[in-house]
Amino acid sequence: MSEAVLRAVGVHKRYGGVRALRGVDFELRGGAIHGLVGENGSGKSTLLRILSGQLAPDAGEVLLSGMPVRFGDAAQAMQAGIATVTQETTLVLGLSVAENIFLGPRKERRWYGIDWRKTRSRARAILERLELDLDPDRPVAELRPDQQQMVEIARALSMNARVVILDEPTSSLSDDEVNALFSAVRALRREGVATAFVSHRLSEVFDLVDAVTVLRDGSVVGSGPIGKYDRESLIGEMIGRALEHLDLGRHEHVSTNPVLRVRDFSVPGRVEGIDLAVERGEIVGLAGLVGAGRSGLLEGLFGLHPTAGGTIEIDGKPAACRDPVSAMRLGLGYVPADRKTLGLVQDMTVRENLLMAHTARTWRLRRPSAAREQRLVEEAIGNLGIVVESPNAPVARLSGGNQQKVVLAKWLANNPKVLLLDEPTRGVDVGAKAEIYRLLNEIKETGVGILVSSSETPELRLLCDRILVMYRGRVAASFTRAEATEAQITRYAVGHA
Repeated sequence: MSEAVLRAVGVHKRYGGVRALRGVDFELRGGAIHGLVGENGSGKSTLLRILSGQLAPDAGEVLLSGMPVRFGDAAQAMQAGIATVTQETTLVLGLSVAENIFLGPRKERRWYGIDWRKTRSRARAILERLELDLDPDRPVAELRPDQQQMVEIARALSMNARVVILDEPTSSLSDDEVNALFSAVRALRREGVATAFVSHRLSEVFDLVDAVTVLRDGSVVGSGPIGKYDRESLIGEMIGRALEHLDLGRHEHVSTNPVLRVRDFSVPGRVEGIDLAVERGEIVGLAGLVGAGRSGLLEGLFGLHPTAGGTIEIDGKPAACRDPVSAMRLGLGYVPADRKTLGLVQDMTVRENLLMAHTARTWRLRRPSAAREQRLVEEAIGNLGIVVESPNAPVARLSGGNQQKVVLAKWLANNPKVLLLDEPTRGVDVGAKAEIYRLLNEIKETGVGILVSSSETPELRLLCDRILVMYRGRVAASFTRAEATEAQITRYAVGHA
């Protein structure tokens, strides 16, 4: 077993009256990938920020190769060989791959200036060490998100990083992109680099890491080789209890008078000839690979893209959803996949975000009733169990799960007939997922029809009464809950029917 390269020993951190870390011990060993898991608010981000030099601990110490270190900032940590890669890259999009790998005054030089031939050659050698087939001259703006993250990893390797911290690097990647990124991470392991990996997707944790540490309420509650755990035991340590079986209903629906019916619906470049129906109180799922048309269909139904034909009926009446405002007035609500930038306004308060759709739906000649708005906000927070210090707090302060509840509550304030949901649990922890599943079940029991897109097949099989599989912009198959095996869904999603 290799020696620990980076260790946190008895680390404490407090924010005002909140204890974020309580005597945490954590270590990363060379040539190993170590997972760090826990619910939102468990202390993961605080620990990573301390290890990467962005925060100083209140007590305890950080050891690098056995020697105590105290970084003034992230740049000092990077100089010491600790690199961090997140879902938001720090690349300069207008520069090439090679320029980003050797960003700053680290390019090969000769007496007359930069030696671009040697710089490109060094970049190519580093990319080959990571088994990456990328052109050093290619602008990073042209790369896929996973390739951009790989360039960040290559930059870390170029600086002789001994530790690489991967903080939710896969949250916005497709399955193929995740596989490509993992290949690069495994190459880091072969290079002897110590790697920390954080992800809410437990399947990725089991697929990639050698060992795992579990945080709960700022304390380490479990640690050991990944083989020590299965999914249920890992979740149990994360949330302090076994994730009980969720009975979300097993009734079948027959579409005789659906709340939403779509016939021969097309959106140029996204979907073509879509036929589907959603009953009152039914959850219909959309499965398929990234680019299959799932998001394009939901966006088209909500009036975000011009259509090229077909009809939409809501409650049996023709509906012209020309734009989001008309879609709202017809009874549609839309939760986008990117809640941070498209579902919420981060600088606004929880109250303002909750009322946003409600106030945008109707024409107003006078100010709305303050008492009515206050009642709507209080009911939304209470009914959905949104944990917030005050309705007037910025929504950016909320955890991912509570932010998603705010997005849902925003539309429920309009009493929608149909909810369109795109990746409703992306980037939230397992405990928050269970809460959102229960909320969606409660919503459907009120008679709302729900059309939900998800890249997680187990999620669709748990939530949905029926599942439609999309392939290249069309519906390739339709399954009842009982028929929808993972193998069948995958078979149609990849076009192997």
